[in-house]
Amino acid sequence: MRTDTRPRPAAAPPGPPPAPVLPGAEALATAISSALGALGALGALGMGAGEPRPAWSGSLRSDGSDGWLGAGGSDAAAGAPGARAANRATSQDRSGTGLGAGGSDVTAGAPGPLASYDANRANGTGRAGSYGSHALNSRTASGGWGPVRVAPLGVRDELAAGQGPEAPSGTDAGPDVPAAPSVRGGRAEQSQLPPAVHVYGHHALVGPFAAGGGEACGTCLVRRWQAVRTRGLREALELGDATRAAGPTPWAQPFAAAALAAVIAAHAAAPAGAEDSTGGFPYAFLVDLETLRTTRFAFVPDAECPRCGERVPDSAQAAAVLPGSSPKPSPTRFRMRPADAYDVPLEAFVNPAAGMLGPSVVPDLVSASTSSTVGSFLLRSGDYLRECFWGGHTPRYRSSVRVGLLEGLERSAGMRPRGRRTQVVASYEELAARTAVLDPRTCGLYSEEFHRAEPGVRPFDPERPIPWVWGWSLRDRRPLLVPEITAYYHAPGGLLNRFVQESSNGCASGGSLAEAVYFGLMEVIERDAFLLAWYGRAPLTEIDGSASTDPHTRAMIDRLAMYGYRARFFDTRITFPVPVVTAVAERIDGGTGRLCFGAGAGLDPEAALAAGLCEIATDAVNLRGRTLREEPRLRAMAADFGEVRVLHDHPLLYGLPEMAAHADFLLRPEHRPGVRRPVVPPAALARDTVAPAGDLREDVENCVAAVAREGFDVIAVDQTTPEQRRLGFHTAGVIVPGLLPIDFGWSRQRALHMPRTRTALREAGLVTHELTAADLNPAPHPFP
Repeated sequence: MRTDTRPRPAAAPPGPPPAPVLPGAEALATAISSALGALGALGALGMGAGEPRPAWSGSLRSDGSDGWLGAGGSDAAAGAPGARAANRATSQDRSGTGLGAGGSDVTAGAPGPLASYDANRANGTGRAGSYGSHALNSRTASGGWGPVRVAPLGVRDELAAGQGPEAPSGTDAGPDVPAAPSVRGGRAEQSQLPPAVHVYGHHALVGPFAAGGGEACGTCLVRRWQAVRTRGLREALELGDATRAAGPTPWAQPFAAAALAAVIAAHAAAPAGAEDSTGGFPYAFLVDLETLRTTRFAFVPDAECPRCGERVPDSAQAAAVLPGSSPKPSPTRFRMRPADAYDVPLEAFVNPAAGMLGPSVVPDLVSASTSSTVGSFLLRSGDYLRECFWGGHTPRYRSSVRVGLLEGLERSAGMRPRGRRTQVVASYEELAARTAVLDPRTCGLYSEEFHRAEPGVRPFDPERPIPWVWGWSLRDRRPLLVPEITAYYHAPGGLLNRFVQESSNGCASGGSLAEAVYFGLMEVIERDAFLLAWYGRAPLTEIDGSASTDPHTRAMIDRLAMYGYRARFFDTRITFPVPVVTAVAERIDGGTGRLCFGAGAGLDPEAALAAGLCEIATDAVNLRGRTLREEPRLRAMAADFGEVRVLHDHPLLYGLPEMAAHADFLLRPEHRPGVRRPVVPPAALARDTVAPAGDLREDVENCVAAVAREGFDVIAVDQTTPEQRRLGFHTAGVIVPGLLPIDFGWSRQRALHMPRTRTALREAGLVTHELTAADLNPAPHPFP
């Protein structure tokens, strides 16, 4: 048994891994350096701002006119025989043509295109400036650039080449050839370091370059590039055998070298401030060596980068979550700022070259209710490469994109500790004897039957060492240790090393820690109440949605009715004085796509109802088509609930008409003897609940006190990442030990084995006795 609560010392680096070799790279690097020298020599001819430019100098325009990169014609210096690389601004392009497509335009797929290089925006002259720049001439003539380095991509696992998310701690500091050294500051400092060219197939990445006095790290660039590759390539790189070149690259040619040199030179000659459109993020250029189309893209530095990462050691001192004062715009508004107030440049976070949150964000043009958008990224834990979806659901696509980006950042923060390095590995018994620690058993464990069926998943053992992170008890105002897999739902180590698989339940974000904790706590209360009502078949009071005081709510209810769904709402307050609303979209004709469920919670009853309505309005209009597409599989689930295995199975199952019988306790209460329930307006939920205050900190304190009165603690883990902190954004994971956890997969339902499932409804006065196994709903929950 290994118990070690002290910070783990870094192991001695085993030495740098062998540098991957690109056959022909040396020749290509030499040719690029020579071409740069030729450009500098030609620049020394002293072309002025008003003099004609040779073809190779290339005004990189954003005004729709053609520019030229390496367009040779009769000019021998460029060496590219008539290869045209027009570069138009494409930030508004939504053509979906894919990377490097679009005729003579540079596009990057839709939406989320790469930002085109715009060297003219700063001075408005419509020209990139003269290549007679003395700076360029002096660099090339004196050798200030040094030799240009060329290295391959896609030949080794860059995410495991250092102390990153896919590698154990203490490994070496990362690649030495593919990654350029960190570059900080403006062009004056950058000029002392040679640019790097990374080649994969017929694409080349040129850079990185710093913007706005920041830093540009080559290791970050290659890690981001790999993270956004397709599943097949990532599986091969990360789980397969070593990769070797089948032969020399066909792109080690003079015309390719000249084009890449022209890109580097154009960047050097661009006026100061030309990179401002990146939002201050580092950037690089993507060159298609077949067509010479060139695009610029920004990328987000990687907090887990072994060379420049900003993670700090996790500690009890850093765990304190003490929300400061957060005055609200009004008592019933709980967001400090609207989503549009956060400066989240789409092109930096979502692009097909190195997007932190994936290659693209796609509008859902099928939805007839909301202007939804969706994106996804892949994240590995052990052998499991998980696709994580994020999205926005608002009336306008533009705002849905922004909301989706913030949700994507929240997902990224909650999946693994990116801002801090886990330091404690010990057994529960060892820790419990010395410090405050969360007992994982209070959060629910899988049944013995589950472990017999899944022998590879080891059950919790209080004597087995596991990783722990520091959290903060808001009730007791002290730090305590929390299992890493409880605080982060995709922590490193793989699925088989988790005695439970948590979800994003309780993970929330906001403009302050108080805002993040508030929404995280509301989510935990909401899921607990929903599961208690579903499995306990609780008699709930119906809410009249048409009596809402919010015109947007009433309009959405009417819109759902146009598409054949009746929106129904139910007061789901069980234990706590916090409004919780269960929302159901019921197909009026009783056909396929029968039921769609959602929920919301918050101190404002109207906001809680609107949150549940947003969920069903987004999903219901597509439910019939999705059910028909997967009908054979869903009918197999209806016949054997053991076939319900993943998140999406739960809501889709209730698209089948026959599954509606399991919701009769809620939708057909008249079928239960002696049950008669009134219908109330939303305002009725404000009675006997915590009243909204004028400050979010006070709201949090009042809600924590209400939860504590029922015997529960509220634990918060600050999950904020460096990327979020830069944006003025925070994420917290909220845990309330003892409340029912939301699980996906019928065999994983911890709630069915927890005492609260049988006692809470009686304690709330909703039933007269503790529930038995026969009283519980025998069907999986329908929560999306």
